[in-house]
Amino acid sequence: MSQEKPLVNRVAQSGLITINLEDYFPPEEVVPFDLKDYLFKELLLKEKDFRAAVKAHDWSQYQDKVLAVFCSTDAIIPVWAYMLVTVYATPYAAGIFQGTVEDYYRSAYQRALGAIDPSNYEGERVIIKGCSDKPVPASAYVELTRRLRPHAKSIMYGEACSTVPLYKKPRK
Repeated sequence: MSQEKPLVNRVAQSGLITINLEDYFPPEEVVPFDLKDYLFKELLLKEKDFRAAVKAHDWSQYQDKVLAVFCSTDAIIPVWAYMLVTVYATPYAAGIFQGTVEDYYRSAYQRALGAIDPSNYEGERVIIKGCSDKPVPASAYVELTRRLRPHAKSIMYGEACSTVPLYKKPRK
């Protein structure tokens, strides 16, 4: 008669701390607003036409969303054009950002990760979780690694069962 050994979760007992960057993903919906659609031949901003177009636009569709305002062509856009879009969008949008949706996520992660106290990870073995379902920018992984490196005992990337070692603090 064989005696079964109890299952032991070695990962839980390892003392590893996993940080999932998806936990810092901005909760609000971000919607792109490309100024190229309001340019003459997608190249030139004609003030009178631009003003009429943004005035006629249905801004209510951005209710409680973040509007990412950018221009995807190489046209020279005067700063006031971004400001005029902001004037019309402000009563509806939860936020207005000058840049692409991807730029917004990079900026949001910079703010969120800047609020982390890296000294909380002093001497810890940290795994930065990979494989996210949300579009976590690579810059977020870089920033978190940069902030943790002076404090963590080790930094790894991936899952607890399969990590890529990135950094190990040298012994003194």
